[in-house]
Amino acid sequence: MKPLHLLTTAAILAGTALAWFILGAAIGKRNHDFGRSTTDDVSHVWGPSLVQRHPSAFFLTPNAVGGRAAVQPSESSVHVDLGFEPKKRGLLQHRTYQVRYAADYVFTNPTRIPQTLYLNFPLPAAAQGLHEFSLSVDGESADTVSGISSGVITRSVEVPAGETVPLHVSYLTRGTDDWRYEFPDASRISGFDLTMSTDFSEIDFPVGTGSPTDRQQTPDGWRLDWSYPDVIGAHHIGMSMPKLLNAGPVAARIAFFAPVSLLFFVTVVLLIGGLRGVPLHPMHMFFVSAGFFAFHLLFAYLVDLLPAAASFLIAALVSVALVSGYLRAVGGRKLFRVALPAQTAYMVLFSASFFFDGLTGITIAIGAVVTLGILMILTARVDWKTIFASKAAPPPAIPSRT
Repeated sequence: MKPLHLLTTAAILAGTALAWFILGAAIGKRNHDFGRSTTDDVSHVWGPSLVQRHPSAFFLTPNAVGGRAAVQPSESSVHVDLGFEPKKRGLLQHRTYQVRYAADYVFTNPTRIPQTLYLNFPLPAAAQGLHEFSLSVDGESADTVSGISSGVITRSVEVPAGETVPLHVSYLTRGTDDWRYEFPDASRISGFDLTMSTDFSEIDFPVGTGSPTDRQQTPDGWRLDWSYPDVIGAHHIGMSMPKLLNAGPVAARIAFFAPVSLLFFVTVVLLIGGLRGVPLHPMHMFFVSAGFFAFHLLFAYLVDLLPAAASFLIAALVSVALVSGYLRAVGGRKLFRVALPAQTAYMVLFSASFFFDGLTGITIAIGAVVTLGILMILTARVDWKTIFASKAAPPPAIPSRT
């Protein structure tokens, strides 16, 4: 191939890369604008990330700061059932869930005289409705409509000296992304047990929360236990919902990295095609680049209508038919046998790696090393001077003398 043809091919690749960047930016903006509106809609219906705070109590006494002495539950038995129910809005899937909460707490009067304990139970902030709500103190149901201030239900109960009073709370609600149970900072937590059941197997604990003291896998998911017999500054408890594949962001990332796959493909086709006696013109590379771009363009807009896997498969088949079929028409079977596996590896498999977290970088690295090795083996004995040398013009014919 002539040096001028190489420069022209490089310009074509640069122009295609610019088109990919524009496509990736357009997809990203569409994801951002649409995602912001759908996130607000989902949060309005399902609620945000939910936080259930540990209950507390106090009694009035002049011997305490502010005239109130704090009392933590002496026993806590909490049961949490998390059901993962993701909702799709456009290109985005939201990690929504349903949580059923049931807890039994025991408060003890720590003094030697009867006290009026004021029991405080914080409601989950911003929860979109607490269904099947039940709250009872000492076995008697309470009217939860009154006595709510700043999202905290307060109930007063007379407790004899050294005696206890039970508090039972249960409800059903929904949230998004993760669920947490939080303790007061630096408080002493005693006799606490929380059992969490999930219907999903991919578990992840949010930053700032502690790992369970015991775990057991079930047919549906996990059974996790946190036990704090006597702890000062206990770690919060939490669970993040499983990660979901969002086709919009994946399509944008694939578009931004597409020039890498095209560069590998063109390098292999040009070198191996030249070695097999199939010269390629820059116009051939123009149509090849357009065929590659067709894959990303189709995938970016098919995901609006079809599942991500189906969209990817259709776009890949169309692009392979365009590019490999075109190169078969240009160079016959010799070039087709190079183009088909190269496009499958550099476009299809490379793009598919974006569906799996952490695989993209290693895929590029392996592809680059394998490609380099193959090309070094195939071109070790090539005389590059003859490959890039311009053909000299034939000498002018010497006129014959008659």
